[in-house]
Amino acid sequence: MFTYQILIEYLGTKFVGWQIQKNGLSVQEVLEKVLSKFLKSNIRVIGSGRTDAGVHASEQSAHFKTKNEIVDKNNFISSVNFFLKKYPISILDIKKRKNGFHARHSAIERIYKYFIINRYSSLVLEKNKAWHIKKKLDTNIMQKGASILKGTHNFATFRASSCQAKSPIKTIKNATIKKNNNKIVLTFQSKSFLQQQVRSMVGSLKYLGEGKWNIKDFEKAFYSKKRKMCAPPAPAHGLYLIKIKY
Repeated sequence: MFTYQILIEYLGTKFVGWQIQKNGLSVQEVLEKVLSKFLKSNIRVIGSGRTDAGVHASEQSAHFKTKNEIVDKNNFISSVNFFLKKYPISILDIKKRKNGFHARHSAIERIYKYFIINRYSSLVLEKNKAWHIKKKLDTNIMQKGASILKGTHNFATFRASSCQAKSPIKTIKNATIKKNNNKIVLTFQSKSFLQQQVRSMVGSLKYLGEGKWNIKDFEKAFYSKKRKMCAPPAPAHGLYLIKIKY
């Protein structure tokens, strides 16, 4: 058996998420059907993590095993993308990996970005691709809040009630906020994240930026370790899985 890693770009708007579910079409389901058809065998695709419904990826990572050695990389990419053309999914690259490689368990870092368009006018080009916030946000105080999140903490406040992780303890390696005109980009780096953690952190930082909370309010919510203290999570359509490092 050969093990291959694939890098995937997708627009999550019309999917129920990465993982196969009964209530609609998922990215994983589409990839497994297309790869099984192309490789003429039953292919199981394992992703680096589960993105929620509406979340996008500029470089999701996944792996699969097959009896067929893939000799021509470019032919594989162009052929699979031909079968994928009716879906907002594209294979960016394929790499042969040693047996034992696991897209999820072998990962040492995940990078997510969250995009906010901070203007009064409604969105057209970036509709469903960024969070539209009309009220002017103070990115300086938002960065102060983001800095509090860095390091190893109990992130129970920012954890979805349905999260199945054994522990709420996570280490945020980096949390930055950059503004360019009316576009605000929040970047988070960690080995792994809890379910809805990034969106919950962004929602709480938005409360800071618009003045609903001050730093003490933010810290009180964070250190309470209580989900009910969290601000409403940011919508899924502004979140992008950017890169998985191994």
